[in-house]
Amino acid sequence: MTVGPDVVAREEHREESDARVIERSRDEPELFAALFDRYADAVHRYAARRLGPEAAEDLTAETFTTAFKQRHTYDLGRADARPWLFGIATNLVSRHRRSEARRFKALARVPQPVEHEEPVADRAVARAGATGVRRELAAALAGLSARHRDVVLLVAWGGLDYEEAAQALGVPVGTVRSRLHRARGRLREALGGTDPTAFREADAHA
Repeated sequence: MTVGPDVVAREEHREESDARVIERSRDEPELFAALFDRYADAVHRYAARRLGPEAAEDLTAETFTTAFKQRHTYDLGRADARPWLFGIATNLVSRHRRSEARRFKALARVPQPVEHEEPVADRAVARAGATGVRRELAAALAGLSARHRDVVLLVAWGGLDYEEAAQALGVPVGTVRSRLHRARGRLREALGGTDPTAFREADAHA
């Protein structure tokens, strides 16, 4: 089987930093596909958890289309483009706020089979799959404001640390910490005292 030149180019630059790939893609647009290869699955999972699997396909495609168009404005001093991509995805989610809230409210009403019931501690945000958000968690997320939901889900579902979440949202790290603290408090109250995002604390950078 013959391998196309675009595939060869992407293989050759697999070890390059994201920033270097973006820089080279300004003159060689086909190289930008390497970022899709690296991050499309992660962005899709994040989008699916927030909006559902059907909307995730379109949102993922739009995220990378937007990133491609904005590649000339990317800060090449940031080697890792993941916060940038998740920031774009989160901005796109903002266009679907009502749909997201309706999704979480609908999931909160779905009956859970008794044999699959788990302790509240096992219903942590990070363990919720694309279609596996538990009722209590869905109801709690639906009750958060958009800005608090964004930060808690970037950390819990996007896997970003505080610094990366700040980059993604374009706000200071202190703002991320403040919003996350308030979001966690509201989630703890809704989930009977359990903090569904505390597992991220050790991984988050100051």
